Amino acid sequence: MITEVRRRVEGEEFDYQTLVALLKDYRHPRDKITAMLRRGELIRVKKGIYVFGKNYARRPYSREILANMIYGPSCVSLEYALHYHGLIPERSEAVTSVTTGRSRRFQTPVGLFTYRQIPVRAFPASIERVEIQAGSAGFLIASAEKALADKLQADRGTGVRTLDALRSYLFDSLRIDPGSFAGLNSELITLLAKRYRSRKLRLVCQLLVTEFKETGQHE
Repeated sequence: MITEVRRRVEGEEFDYQTLVALLKDYRHPRDKITAMLRRGELIRVKKGIYVFGKNYARRPYSREILANMIYGPSCVSLEYALHYHGLIPERSEAVTSVTTGRSRRFQTPVGLFTYRQIPVRAFPASIERVEIQAGSAGFLIASAEKALADKLQADRGTGVRTLDALRSYLFDSLRIDPGSFAGLNSELITLLAKRYRSRKLRLVCQLLVTEFKETGQHE
């Protein structure tokens, strides 16, 4: 049974509806799923979401794809995306995402997934799709600019009101790489500032344009 499921499922991450459709010719598909879970052939990440056990995996499962599946609408962002894009050195143990729904937290057998609520108007701007398997598997992640905007807005207690405070937050607290910061798209940050209606993001754009783009300084 698991051999047939593995043959017909292309990816490593799949949902309950997919399993039930594959097992529709069995009298009690739920019992079959329970048996596969008990034998370790499948791993339940969250109710209704599964990955294959280690003896049946063709490639490592993608925690980014799972993050999109576990709670939505959402996209990977914040610390996880900042590290993914090379802006900060520390890798986040949790897969951090933003969502238009309520902020949530899910501890699963494959790790921690967190979701931070942001305004609906700010959510769709500057989301990228990363393909893992051409045409069949991929995930949504914030661009570097959006990940920074989401993080700055999520950290509401930073007290960033001046360029000096912003520099300290970006390069001391977050440890953002100045060279990577210099490569950010100022027009995109301006758009995000409008979507967020954020003075802090307008300061980011001002810092980027006046001290990095025009002067070429990479502190």
